[in-house]
Amino acid sequence: MELPAASERVRSLHARMTIDEKLAQLVGYWVDQGDEVVAPMAGEMVTSTRYEDATSHGIGHLTRVYGTRPVDPVERAAWLWAEQRRLREDTRLGIPAIVHEECLTGLAAWKAATLPTPLAWGAAFDPELTERIGAAIGRTMGTLGIHQGLAPVLDVVTDPRWGRVDECIAEDPYVVGTIGTAYVRGLQSAGVHATLKHFAGYSASQAGRNHAPVHMGGRRLRDVILPPFEMAVRDGGVRSVMNSYAEIDGVPVASNPELLTGVLREEWGFDGTVVADYFSVAFLHALHGVAADLGEAAVLALRAGIDIELPTGDAFVAPLRDRLEEHPEEVALVDRAVLRVLAQKEELGLLDADFRTPPTAVELDGPELRALARRAAEESLVLLSNDGVLPLAGPRRIAVIGPNAGAAESLMGCYSFANHVLAHHPGTPLGFEIPTIAESLRSRFANAEFVAERGCDVEDPDPRGIADAARAAASAEVAVVVVGDRAGLFGRGTVGEGNDVDDLELPGAQRRLVEEVVATGTPTVVVVVSGRPYAIGWMLEGPSAAGAVVQAFFPGEEGGPAVARLLAGDAEPSGRLPVSLPRSAGAQPYTYLHPVLGGPTEITSADNTPALPFGHGLTYTTFAREELSATDAATDGSVTARVRLSNAGARAGTDVVQLYARDVFASVTRPVAQLLAYQRVALGPGETATVEFTVPASRLAFTGRDGRRIVEPGAIELWVGPSCAERETETRIELTGPVHAVTAEDARVATATVSIEAPAAV
Repeated sequence: MELPAASERVRSLHARMTIDEKLAQLVGYWVDQGDEVVAPMAGEMVTSTRYEDATSHGIGHLTRVYGTRPVDPVERAAWLWAEQRRLREDTRLGIPAIVHEECLTGLAAWKAATLPTPLAWGAAFDPELTERIGAAIGRTMGTLGIHQGLAPVLDVVTDPRWGRVDECIAEDPYVVGTIGTAYVRGLQSAGVHATLKHFAGYSASQAGRNHAPVHMGGRRLRDVILPPFEMAVRDGGVRSVMNSYAEIDGVPVASNPELLTGVLREEWGFDGTVVADYFSVAFLHALHGVAADLGEAAVLALRAGIDIELPTGDAFVAPLRDRLEEHPEEVALVDRAVLRVLAQKEELGLLDADFRTPPTAVELDGPELRALARRAAEESLVLLSNDGVLPLAGPRRIAVIGPNAGAAESLMGCYSFANHVLAHHPGTPLGFEIPTIAESLRSRFANAEFVAERGCDVEDPDPRGIADAARAAASAEVAVVVVGDRAGLFGRGTVGEGNDVDDLELPGAQRRLVEEVVATGTPTVVVVVSGRPYAIGWMLEGPSAAGAVVQAFFPGEEGGPAVARLLAGDAEPSGRLPVSLPRSAGAQPYTYLHPVLGGPTEITSADNTPALPFGHGLTYTTFAREELSATDAATDGSVTARVRLSNAGARAGTDVVQLYARDVFASVTRPVAQLLAYQRVALGPGETATVEFTVPASRLAFTGRDGRRIVEPGAIELWVGPSCAERETETRIELTGPVHAVTAEDARVATATVSIEAPAAV
C-alpha cells in the first residue's frame, strides 16, 4: 500500500510510534458523555475506559468538550489548556489532541450565539452572508481552542419526511454546493477545519427514515448527491469529511472504498482526513451486519478510507489491536491513517502549540454574531402568500395565537445547544438573549393592545384550547398565528435527528387551530416556524386560506425580531423556497429536478405537483424580468446570459434572479428544470438592473450511458422567472461541438455581474 505524502517531521514522528500510540491517534474520547442521548445509540456504544487510561498513549480527538453539557466556557477552556499541556508534557510523544465540536447553527456550546438553521441559509440564497457567518463562528471556536467543526451538512434534500431536513440547505445540489462551500471557506479562514456531512447519500433513505437503506443508481448519485461535496473539496479546499450512516445498494458507506477513496481522494484529490460519524464503525458490526466483530469492522472502515473513529475508540483500539496480532499485514492501513492525522495536526499548528495561556474572557454572542444572526434571519423568511394584509398597518388590537408564538426554543434547530443538550438540563438558563415572536411583536407594536392564546401545543392533538383562541381572534383587528415544529432528537420533538414522520400535516391539532381562527373572518397571518416544509396548500388557497403565510425555517436568536420587522414592513421579504412545498406525504419523495414522467402526466391519476415550487417567494413590491438573451456556446465553453430586472413597485425590494435550463433532447432523461445560476439583487422603486450570468457549459453536464460525466451538444431552453415553474422571459441556445468529457478544470461555478440603472426622472 502506498502511504500518503507527509513532511519529514511527520514521517519521523510516525517512525517512532508504537502500535498503541498509533491507535490512540485514530480515536476520540468523549470526556463528558453521560446518560443523555445526544447521539444515536450513544448509551449502548460508548466504552467505559477511564479518561486517564484512554489518553496514556496520547489521543487523536477530544469529543465535544464544550458541547455535551452546560459548562462555563472560560472554566472549561482553562481545563482544556491544562489537558493539552498534560498530553504535551506527560505522554511519550507529546502530541496534543484535536478538539471538535458541532457548529451547524453556531458553536453548539452553552451561552453561544444560535443562528438560523441551514435550511434558512438555503432560503436566503446568499453565499456571501453564509461565508461571513462561517468566519465569525470559526473565530469564536478558535478562541476556545477548538480545531474542527462538524459542519456543514451537504446532503441534498430528497424527502421532507426525513427528520434531518432542517440540517440541510436545499433540494438543489448547486444551491447546496455554493452555499455549503461558502460556509467551508468562512470557517476555515478562521483556522478551523470544516467537516462535510454526510458523505454520501444519507438524505435519500427509504421513506425518509433515519439510517434506512438507500436505493439509488450511480447516475443519480453522481449527478445529484455528489456535486455539492465535489464543489466543497475542489473549490472550498475542505480539510475533513464525515461518512454517511447509510448503505447504498447494500454496501454501508463506512465500508465503501469506491466512495471514500476512489471518488473522494483519487478522483477529486482530497488529502485531508475522513472521520467516522459517531459509532458508524461499530454499526458495521452491530447494525449492518457486514462485519463479524468490531475488529473486522475496524479493518473494513480503514480499508475503505476512514481515518478516525468518533466519538470514542470502540473498534479502533482494543478490537483492532487484537485483530492486528493475527493479521500484522493490516498495520499498513493503520499507518496510512496515522500519517493523515499527524499531517492534520501539523497543519493546525498543534505540534508547536504550548497551551500556556488560556482565554480569561470569551464573547460567544457579541455584536458581530448578533448582527449576522439578524441579517440571516431576515433574509431567510419566505412570504408564501399575501392578500394585502401585510405589511400590517398599525393595528390597534392584535391576537397572538399558537404554540410557537411564545416559545423561544421553537426558533432553534435540532443541533442548537438549547435543543440538543439543554433539553436534558431543565432549569438551566439559555445564557443568551432570544426574544420570542410574541415578545417581538409587543415591542414593535408598543401602542397596540394584545390578547394571547396558545390554542394548542405543538404535538398534542387536544383541541380544547382552540375555542378560546378563536374568540381571541374574533375580538382583534388581526390575528397572528404561529405554528410549526419543536426540534429535538430521537422522539423528543417533531423534527430533528431520528424524528422522521409518515405524514406532512402540521403536528397535533395545529391545522384545526388555523382553520378555526381563519373562520372567524379576522384577517389572519400565519407564521410557520419549522424544520421541514409541511403540506399546507389548504392554508394558501380555498376556504381555509389565511390572509398571509410566512415560512420561517428555524430562524435563530434574532428570528423573533426578524418576523416582527417583516410583518410590520420594516424589513422587505426576500427569502425563496429552497425546497418544494409538498402537496402531500404520498407525493414523496419529490424534487423539482424530475424528468417529464416524474411529474404530473395524463397517464396517472396521482398528482405530485407541489403546493408551491422551488424558488417561490413573494415581496412587498413588484419585479419584472424581461429581455433574456444568451449566447450559443461550445460544449467545453461558457454561456453568457443577460436579463433585465425592474422594480415596478413603490417599495424597495430584493429579488433572487433565478436562471433555469432544460436540456431538450439528451442520451439519458433530463430534468424539466435545472437551476444554472442565481443572484440576489436589491433595487429601489423604479430602478432597473441588467444581470449578466457567465455559466460554464459543465453546469449542464450529466453522467452518460458509459458512466462518464459529459456535456452533449444540442438545444437548451433557458428562462428566468420567480420560481422554477414560471417562465417569465425565455430564450433558446445551442451547445455546439463534440461531446465533451468533463475534467477537473471544468468544475467551475456560475458568476454574476449586476449593473443597476437609476430610475428615470419623473
